[in-house]
Parts: sequence; C-alpha cells; structure tokens
Amino acid sequence: MATLASSALTLAEWATRLDPGGKPAAVIELLGQTNEMLTDMLWMECNDGAGHKTTVRTGLPAATWRLLNYGVVKSKSTTAQVRDSTGMLEAYSDIDKALADLNGNSAEFRMGEDMAFIEAMNQGMQQSVIYGNTAVNPERFTGLGPRFSAIASANNGVNIVDAGGTGATNSSMWLIGWGQNTCHGLFPKGSKAGLQVRDLGEVALYDPNGNVYQGYRTHFKWDCGLSVRDWRFVVRVANVNVTGGAVTTTNLVNYLITAVNKLPFISAAGNSPPPGGTKPGQVNTVIYCNRTVRAALDQQAMAKTNNFLTIETRDSKPYTAFRGIPIRICDQLTNNEARVV
Repeated sequence: MATLASSALTLAEWATRLDPGGKPAAVIELLGQTNEMLTDMLWMECNDGAGHKTTVRTGLPAATWRLLNYGVVKSKSTTAQVRDSTGMLEAYSDIDKALADLNGNSAEFRMGEDMAFIEAMNQGMQQSVIYGNTAVNPERFTGLGPRFSAIASANNGVNIVDAGGTGATNSSMWLIGWGQNTCHGLFPKGSKAGLQVRDLGEVALYDPNGNVYQGYRTHFKWDCGLSVRDWRFVVRVANVNVTGGAVTTTNLVNYLITAVNKLPFISAAGNSPPPGGTKPGQVNTVIYCNRTVRAALDQQAMAKTNNFLTIETRDSKPYTAFRGIPIRICDQLTNNEARVV
C-alpha cells in the first residue's frame, strides 16, 4: 500500500495510535478476513464535529489574451463547500453467564458469538459505503452509489462507464483512488477510527417475561462516513449484466481500460500522484467487484487473451490485477442493481 501523509491512514495504521487497552488489532484482522474495501480505505478525522466540510473548486478563472496597450480582464475561481455526515452503527451482544461458563473458557465462547456481530457490523458498514442514501435512511451516510447514479444529468456522469446491461440484474465494478485529497473514510472528531469493541462485563439480563438473570454483555460501535473530495478519482463501471449467476457482459477488459483512462493520473503500478502533486504513490488505486464478476475476470486472465489482465502474486498469495491495479472482492456489491442511465 502506498505511503500517505499522516492525516490519512488505514484502520491498521490508526490502530497503532490507540492505547494498549483498545485491543484493535484482532478486530482489524477479522475485518480483513471478511471484507477488503474497508481495510483498504484511508480514514481521516472529521473537521466539523460529526461531519466533514470540504471546499470544492467549481470553476476556473479566465485567462486573457492581451493586446499591447490593453489590460487583462479580472477573474477568479469559484468554489463550493460540501459537508459529509457520519452515521452511528451499534449493536449489543448478550450471553447467559451460565452458558458461557460451561466450557471453562468464557472468553473463547464469547469471542465465537462476537464474531457473528463483527461480521454483521462489517456487512452493514460496507453496504452503506456502497449504497447508503440519507434521502432514504437519514440515520446513515451517503455512499458511492447515490453519488455516481446518473450518467446523463450529473457532472460526474463522465466517470460512469456504461457496460450495456439492462433491467435489474446488473452489478458494478468500482475503480477508486484512495487518498486524503481524493476519496476517504471519515470518523467523528475526537473519536476512534474503525470498529470499537467494548467488554461491559457481567450485567443483569432479562428474559421476555421480565425475569432477571446474570449475563455477559459486549458493545459494538462504529461511527463512520465517506468523503469524495475529488470525484475524478472514482470511476464506476455500471450495468454489468449478470444472468443466472454468471456475467453475460462481454469484453469486461475494454470497460476497465475506459475506466482507468478516466483517472487524472495513473501509473503501471496502480499508484498515482495527488491533484497538483508530484510525488508518486500518494493515491492507492484499487478495483472492486463481487465474486461473480471477479470469476469472469479471472477466467479472462487465465485465457491469456490480453496483456492488461494478469495473475500476480503477493505474500505467496495469487490475485488478479489490471495494469498492476489489484482487483479486490466486495461481497456487498449486489447482482440486482437497476440500470444506471
């Protein structure tokens, strides 16, 4: 992963800044096993409480071709301020103390139950990163899908590649350049980044009839949001048709070629400099798709019909890459997206 400025870190990097009692490492490893986008994302602390304000340039100043003895017309750029909100995702795990103590290792028993909650939190957060829409669910935050949902009528429609699928059996591939000036996750000011797991110890629990018994309780909390500061570094390949559990859209590589060439900067290694920057490796570029689409890409990679789609190896593990950009799995990307127009 690219080395970035200290204000934008991955969850694993933020974990090193927590106190030893935070116990973040195990949770982050579990998240990495079940989802790949959330661990790739860079995270920054909000600059406006539970929200994050970003100033976006909306227009460039005009330059003047000047004649001798004539002046230059005054001009200036125009900007707009965008505020991204965060949402609070929480859950409690309650276990009967007598049941947890039966095997003589209550901590191990509780971890087995906590795994299910961690997976649920992971899926819920990932679903919001992709499909979250505050117009429908105001308690959440706006994800990538609603931000890149109109090809013809939105300014960022130029960064939506139409793969031709119709109806409501489509999926998407996302090309994202994570960076502090491009696209990154958010967490409220003064809070901790990522999923927080807190052992509340032994508490009184109540059955449906109101009768009390002793149990153990764990609290799960994840405050998160998303900021797309520069939409040019996010490209959606939409309308990838999936029928009968298989991709029917042909020439996926051609659509990826179109997507990659929409990025302002890109190198063979998949890392690009930030807007206006000169140092390489400031943006970590990754492609995301679900398992159905990834299987189709793997088959094309094994066919050796192109030089862009390859099988690479990192840490003795094979992965599919396009022009050196890793293609990662995101299970929350569905196969029932409506056609994007």
